[in-house]
Amino acid sequence: MEESDTQAHAGRAALRSTGAKALSAYLHHALSAGQLRAGARLPPERELSQRFHTSRGTVRRVLAEFRARGLITQTAGSGTFVLALADALAVPEQPGWLDMPVSPAELMQARRLIEPLMPILIARHATAADFAVMQSCLERSEAAQTIEDFEHWDGELHKAFAVATHNALFVQNLELTNRAREQGEWGRLKRNSLTPQRRQEYERQHRTIVAALRDRDAARAGALLSQHLEQVQHNLFGE
Repeated sequence: MEESDTQAHAGRAALRSTGAKALSAYLHHALSAGQLRAGARLPPERELSQRFHTSRGTVRRVLAEFRARGLITQTAGSGTFVLALADALAVPEQPGWLDMPVSPAELMQARRLIEPLMPILIARHATAADFAVMQSCLERSEAAQTIEDFEHWDGELHKAFAVATHNALFVQNLELTNRAREQGEWGRLKRNSLTPQRRQEYERQHRTIVAALRDRDAARAGALLSQHLEQVQHNLFGE
């Protein structure tokens, strides 16, 4: 096989990898939803590499695909920016369910149905790198000095669970979940309900969930995750 054919094959393989699919899906969604408009600067390659658990070479190949489509431009020393053509991908604003705000109660109902399914795929597909990210999220959440920082790393841990499924749909779902968690009403409820004792309990639950996932015990991890989300819901709403 000639060198050019080898490189082309490698490029196609990279774009078929889980990290590449997740990054490509994220960029397409962000552009289509109008979250990234013309002139917006994309995160650095290193940040994208860490966020989607893939090599920087794979990140470059995904970005090259979007650059070839005329959606982004890359300037050495300046970064990667969205071009005007990308705005054409955005769906025109119109009334509909995508524009409806998600209440904290609706968010918890959906999370309790969806997230306990993730351990089945995590047990099958999670890598050492996935578990390293989970461990980092655990440590950073426990070291957090403010409720906002704790909530951020709590969200990142649950996102790490989604990424560890190696299924892009779960990643997109957790992106939407974290967007909903950024709404003011969720923050108010969390501040009012998160006592030091409850935070310690959440941290303990997080560690037991991660331990079960490391053991590839999907049934136990799913049950623990379900119990954790049930307690969060009870603490938020008294239900």
